[in-house]
Amino acid sequence: MTTALTLVPCEPGALTPDELRTLFLFEKLTDEQLAWIAAHGCTMHMPAGGVVIREGDVADQFFVLLSGTIALTRKVGQDDVETTRTEQRGVYMGATQSYLRDDGVPRKYMATMRALDDSDFFVMSAADFSHMMREWFPMAIHLLEGLALGMRSTAAAISERQRLTALGALSAGLMHELNNPAAAASRATASLRQRVAGMRHKLGMLAGGKVPADRLEALVELQEDVIERAAKAPVLTALQTADLEDELGEWMEEHSITGGWDLAAVFAQGGLDIDCLNEIETRVGAPELLDQAIHWLGYALETEQLMTDIEDATGRVSSLVNAAKQYSQMDRAAHQWIDVHGGLDSTLVMLQHKIGSGIKVVKDYDRTLPQIPAHPAELNQVWTNLIDNAVQAMNGVGTLTIRTYREDDNVIVSIGDTGPGVPDDIKKRVFEPFFTTKPVGQGTGLGLDISYRIVVNGHGGDIVLDSKPGDTRFKVRLPVAEPASA
Repeated sequence: MTTALTLVPCEPGALTPDELRTLFLFEKLTDEQLAWIAAHGCTMHMPAGGVVIREGDVADQFFVLLSGTIALTRKVGQDDVETTRTEQRGVYMGATQSYLRDDGVPRKYMATMRALDDSDFFVMSAADFSHMMREWFPMAIHLLEGLALGMRSTAAAISERQRLTALGALSAGLMHELNNPAAAASRATASLRQRVAGMRHKLGMLAGGKVPADRLEALVELQEDVIERAAKAPVLTALQTADLEDELGEWMEEHSITGGWDLAAVFAQGGLDIDCLNEIETRVGAPELLDQAIHWLGYALETEQLMTDIEDATGRVSSLVNAAKQYSQMDRAAHQWIDVHGGLDSTLVMLQHKIGSGIKVVKDYDRTLPQIPAHPAELNQVWTNLIDNAVQAMNGVGTLTIRTYREDDNVIVSIGDTGPGVPDDIKKRVFEPFFTTKPVGQGTGLGLDISYRIVVNGHGGDIVLDSKPGDTRFKVRLPVAEPASA
């Protein structure tokens, strides 16, 4: 429920120039300047508990605290977070930037101010305060405007460059990931062509060897049985496969199979054992046909294995393309109800080349979480920034843990790493724009600032950092319901 803003009458001319001089903000001004301020300002009394200004309202007044205690709060999701509490006489707030050049964007209060006990203020209108500053301190105003404009321009330029750099890195990573299965499919296809040609050749030799029709039919049936048995064979470890390959190689050597040790590797990879070879020998019958039959069956097995490799490779390409579509959200609405796990998984796929083999990824997902209202492409940018920071913090070795769970009416996404941690004196600054602990050229200091604005301003959530050596976690809090309109 929104607290009603009670307007309190402001009494003009209640402070003399000498009284104004006791405030540190005005102590260096001339008598004429103080007289002008006294004539254009007024005093206001606010009882304890009263709301002086509200975040988001048009900033049309400048306040200086004369007595009492005030608190400044900002809205984070459904909560009011206190940012400042003070009773220092002379502190100022409100329309503090009204003197900057009008850029067409309405200036609003950045926080809500409440009187914690009976408080008194000296008040000037934003227009009078702006006039005073621009007339009396033109050089300072030029410097401040240049600073503000420079920071905005720098932030925009670096942010755009950061997005382009991130896009380039992601594209390069995606191309690298796509190249591996594409190259594997190409190699398997070339090998498959050779194996099919070999099968045709062996089949021709078998047919030309005056093999009785019933025996040839038996060989064809045997081929199907062998392929089916290979498909159902249990998956062996590398050591088990090596031992089986030795056994098969010895059997083929004893039975004078040409290139037996090469064929043994094919049969071992298919999970076929000595019993299978003995059955093949029995069903072939004629010893003179065994060598060609074994080779023909080997070609059939290898052909099946190559087709499986091609299927796996093309499936990997398809998965990568789907992950890229999910990550970019290029065919989705800008705002929609989403399952956060889809964006997290697609981001992990896109960053796999950065994560590397030295980092173990642990996914502790609560799949019962409800969908949330969100801008998925923006949240994917948040996941990218947080995961990228975690990977860099671990320097290629460690554990990346992504956990999701529900807390009250919020979905929590926790992204943790086992890096050295963030020192206490830096924790409170990590979300500041342009602040970075990375070496020059390796960080812009905007990744976490952008992430904070996306989560807090764009989704009505919150993002906090918990860190100690070996356990650093960024926790993103996202509401499960649409935020109430103001």
